Amino acid sequence: MDAPASLTSGGTRDARLWLSLMLVPVLVVGAGTVVMLLARSATTESTEQLARKQLATQADSVERDISLALDQADPMLERLRAIADPALLIDDVAPRLVALVAGRPGVANVSIGFSSGRMRGTYVADASSEIRVQESIVGDAGTQRTNYAVSGGELRTLETKTTDYDVRKRDHYKLAVEAATRAWTPPRVYFSSKSTGVTAVEPIFTDGQLSAVVTVDFDVGALSQFLGRPTVAGAHSVLFTGDGTVLAFPAVAVPEAAIKEGRLLRAADYADPTLTAVLQAVAGKAIDKQTFLRIDTPSGAQLASIAPVGGQRAGVATPLVWYLAAYVPEETLLAPTHSMQIKSVIAFAAALLLALGVALVLAWNILRMRREVSTAKAQARSAEARIARLGAYKLIARLGKGGMGEVWRAEHGLIARSAAVKLVRPEALVDPDQRRRSIERFRREAQTLAQMKSRHTIALYDYGITDDTFYYVMELLDGVDLDVLVRDTGAQPAARVIRILIQACQSLAEAHDAGLLHRDIKPANLVLCRAADEVDIVKLLDFGIVQSIDAPIGPAIDLASLPVETELSPDSKLTRDGAIVGTPGYIPPEQAVGARVDARSDLYSLGCVAWWLLARGEIYPRPDDMTSIKSHVMDDLPDLRSRVDGWLPEDLENLVYALLAKHPDDRPADARAVIGWLRAIPISPEHDWTEDQAHMWWATMRPVEVTSQPTDERVFIAENATRTEYTRGGDTHAGGTHDDQGDSGEMIYTRS
Repeated sequence: MDAPASLTSGGTRDARLWLSLMLVPVLVVGAGTVVMLLARSATTESTEQLARKQLATQADSVERDISLALDQADPMLERLRAIADPALLIDDVAPRLVALVAGRPGVANVSIGFSSGRMRGTYVADASSEIRVQESIVGDAGTQRTNYAVSGGELRTLETKTTDYDVRKRDHYKLAVEAATRAWTPPRVYFSSKSTGVTAVEPIFTDGQLSAVVTVDFDVGALSQFLGRPTVAGAHSVLFTGDGTVLAFPAVAVPEAAIKEGRLLRAADYADPTLTAVLQAVAGKAIDKQTFLRIDTPSGAQLASIAPVGGQRAGVATPLVWYLAAYVPEETLLAPTHSMQIKSVIAFAAALLLALGVALVLAWNILRMRREVSTAKAQARSAEARIARLGAYKLIARLGKGGMGEVWRAEHGLIARSAAVKLVRPEALVDPDQRRRSIERFRREAQTLAQMKSRHTIALYDYGITDDTFYYVMELLDGVDLDVLVRDTGAQPAARVIRILIQACQSLAEAHDAGLLHRDIKPANLVLCRAADEVDIVKLLDFGIVQSIDAPIGPAIDLASLPVETELSPDSKLTRDGAIVGTPGYIPPEQAVGARVDARSDLYSLGCVAWWLLARGEIYPRPDDMTSIKSHVMDDLPDLRSRVDGWLPEDLENLVYALLAKHPDDRPADARAVIGWLRAIPISPEHDWTEDQAHMWWATMRPVEVTSQPTDERVFIAENATRTEYTRGGDTHAGGTHDDQGDSGEMIYTRS
């Protein structure tokens, strides 16, 4: 009897199914073999490429750090020129020499050598590592050297002895005389410390005659710190000159023999055959860009990256011919590849066994698995849809746009809450350094705002970085910043100014208690808002350049000791990393010159804001930014009362003057002291700024949509006068949020 057609058809399907399933192990074997061979080649290549990239990154980092250290020589030589006068007393010169060296990375000592043989300079005490000052005077009976300790600006004589030292006979002095201009010495051994370093020298001529030579020394040991820990495990780094002199080799201590003999370091001093082989491989080669070499050494093949550092320095014709070599054993790089190959074989065998097992059971479970997969896909799609809605913000209208960022009005997808979204898109950040700085600033500002609980600090709702955008979400303000307020409506009543300042101080008090400095208090960063039935609420914005109170900026400077001719050159390098940041019309004197700042620095800027509110103008009207900055440092305060038209209580006038004291010690101790001062000011009823007056003022400032204008502009109607809301750079004024990406009037200065 013939089998039913259905059975025949089912058997054929089963046979085909079994045949398909038996092909699985075969395909796994074939695919696994191909994948293993490709993976071996790809892993070897990618490992080497990764190592090259890491070595290149380290070379770039070292080059930047060394350049920053060496670039200190130019402003330091200029400062030394200013005090290269033998007529100046050592009591005046010594504190300046110590202040010039203190806290400068890589700088060992400075000196002034006069044509008479007299020398003044710094040195480091062996026991205490304290910076001290020496003065050598050449006489008939030898050179009399006197050592001094400097403490609190006072000089204390330590010892006086007679030596045969004559600065005019030193090689660096002769080099400066011969070059007749600023120059760098080859690596040399210092007279006192016996350590190796390089020196920037410059001769000073008076009426065509040599009067002095000024120097700045950079020590090898200090330069070694810039090499840091290698980015690749097992790698070593060495900094050396074109003639093979070793400047820094942090992996090994400096050989004692070279120190005792007072000579330069060579590869042979380290008894390291690998180091010797690496330096010999590049000897005599002109390397003007990063180069990768495979070098055979007694310990095996090494992959080496050779990159030029040092380079051309400002004001010096001859570049510093230095190189950074970072090398790693090739075997170290390939070890992960070998390990992966073993793991691949194990995984391959396991996959084959797994495929055989799957082939045996798949026929009985294929239908069930298909149903489970279908169900899982449906659940995944549902979960993705829920996640896409959870916490998402829909962008409604752009409030402002700057060079790098945008601020948008947004609504939460679930609770319909309005918010402001501040974001930066990647197309605005092509430069990697700019992208890194912007991400760091976003992160710092978001973290700072997250800590703040004061109602007078703008609230943060959310923060994140997506594939194409990084952003944070903050409250949407309905109001006007103090810059636009004064420009459009004029000087404010003193009673209203008192209320504004009290609220600003409440925000600052919380930030200062948390150990944070705002560093950019200005009218554009203070917004006067309304919320529900409350009006005249002050909100402090833009914590993008916030800094810890304990963070060192640079050596502390006594402002009283600054000479009148101090220059803040407009040609100075502008940078965000470690620079002096602020807005010219509101920058504290200590922040402008690079001295240490604290909470009283923010209070100085707040005093500038008070002046702006009362007088409808900045303290020092500025033809240019540099003139304004120097006025904050050096000029006396003008008369406030003559610039105020209305009522000005004497206590408020005195408080403004106290906030604007040139020296921080003469200002109020903290924001709470200012609050107490403000609340104690008596205000008569006829001069008071009442709640009714505030509500009446805000009733005239109602926003009206104007369809003929762009979406990021609105018009405010106030007693038949029209005021247009506008954006400046990334700043949105009068009813949105505030975004400052460094292109809207904020100036950044670095001190020479």
